[in-house]
Amino acid sequence: MELSHFGAKVIYTPTLRPVYKANIPLSVRNTFNPDSKGTIISHKSDDTSPSPIKGISSIDHINLITLQGPSMVGVTGTSSRLFGALARNNVNIILITQASSEYSITFAVNPADLPAAKSAISEEFMREIEQNNELRINIEKDLSIIAIVGERMKNTPGISATLFRSLGRNGINVIATAQGSSELNISVVIRSESLRKALNAIHDGFFLSKFKEINLFVTGIGIVGTSLLKQLQKQHDLLFSARRVKVNLIGISNSRKMLIDIKGIDLEKCRDILRSQGEKADLPEFIRRIKKLNLRDSAFIDCTADEKVASTYAGILSSYISVVTANKIACSSEYSYYSELKRIAAEKGVRFMYETTVGAGLPIIKTISDLVLSGDRILKIEAILSGTLNFIFNELGPEMPLSKAIRLAREKGFSEPDPRVDLSGIDVVRKILILSREAGYQIEKEDVQVEMFLPEKCFEGDLNYFYNEVEKFDDEFETRRIELVKENKKWRFFATLDNGRASVKLIAVDSNHPSYNLEGSNNIVLLTTERYRELPMVIKGYGAGADVTAAGVFADLMRVVNV
Repeated sequence: MELSHFGAKVIYTPTLRPVYKANIPLSVRNTFNPDSKGTIISHKSDDTSPSPIKGISSIDHINLITLQGPSMVGVTGTSSRLFGALARNNVNIILITQASSEYSITFAVNPADLPAAKSAISEEFMREIEQNNELRINIEKDLSIIAIVGERMKNTPGISATLFRSLGRNGINVIATAQGSSELNISVVIRSESLRKALNAIHDGFFLSKFKEINLFVTGIGIVGTSLLKQLQKQHDLLFSARRVKVNLIGISNSRKMLIDIKGIDLEKCRDILRSQGEKADLPEFIRRIKKLNLRDSAFIDCTADEKVASTYAGILSSYISVVTANKIACSSEYSYYSELKRIAAEKGVRFMYETTVGAGLPIIKTISDLVLSGDRILKIEAILSGTLNFIFNELGPEMPLSKAIRLAREKGFSEPDPRVDLSGIDVVRKILILSREAGYQIEKEDVQVEMFLPEKCFEGDLNYFYNEVEKFDDEFETRRIELVKENKKWRFFATLDNGRASVKLIAVDSNHPSYNLEGSNNIVLLTTERYRELPMVIKGYGAGADVTAAGVFADLMRVVNV
């Protein structure tokens, strides 16, 4: 009777009264599959389900009327007057809730009954409303009611917690709630636009869906984005069979085109589908549609290096959508924006993941965060954070001048699309900023001391101008490299945080230094903390490359799903 009242119209509620009184079992079948077992309703349950609730039902399109004001407090007969007036005008009440302070009474009606209800209340309480100005009528439209029903809900703690947690973590606001003393039913009123999302979220919360689902919106399908999509496609079946995770690609965008499909986009063919079916890219519109879809368990993945994309994170997180990014700009911009993003994520109960902004797939940020969380204090960070520069300086030789090594780094995908970002030290500055902030230091970009190893003149023109200028320094760098070889030293571009001061510069290290044998595009981070004071913690490994960066984004995404 509870379920049928709240929207399960396959049963007309009054027809249950005679079979209930006569103790006659009732069989409910599926109209579209009449041969299925269906549901038996009787005086004795053989239910073996672990869930304390029997079902979820809803009423769409209701209006909420609230009568509130000081003239109701401590005054007997107010409820009698209110509901008597509504009854005389044939207004059916769907749900009632009242504040314990007696300051307000809220009830739900069908939209068709709203004019009659408002007229009846205005007439009955005319003196309190118009003359004394002690009562007012508030009306909210475009609402829905969801009810969870079950006999085993009675005396079972945690039912309300599961209900409100399922709604809250998906950004669904509860406008009103009601629960009878029988504890057979808990009803909540929400916005109609969130009904489908709410029903799915509650179902997952109580019936423990057989798999976890994550809805993805990916922007940036260059070398990192493409690698990520390939990894997701390759692992798709394994994730479902081994981890019970279902990955749905709902939206995809690059600098030219964008596409959103609620039914999902084939991971294997997504680039071709975007090319043939996508519309002109429009970042604000892409974000607006993501928010409008209002899908539960959504994640926005940024594989760009675009400042405009980074500026959208606050709005996305505020819409209860997790953000996974390899884009360093947001976390290395003003400290106020960085802290604001973390605050919003914590407040909304979503994840803001950016491990790959430093060290590609290396667990650097997570390690620092865990150390600080456990009460340790970061005293010093010494790090080679540019896989690009490490690759370049490792490649230098008689047949590999500086300008050629820079071009090679770009060809292999180790550098940013514009290698000047790496060669100017900007990329390393951003990374040491992020690590410093994770370590608990409020540092701005201007606080980082930078010693460039190429003159500023090299960076004044376009990319071709840059390459031409760098060629002028090939001989000079080769001469200096030969001198270092004689001294058994190597160049390393180091970022350092020491006593709250950050700097980046090119230095020469001897064979006793931990970074001396650092090969290829590898990164190394040495963490000196109160616990690791005499012997620093060392994190070392691949710090550049599309595949390892994409793998790091993949890992962050799995943390969003809590795998």
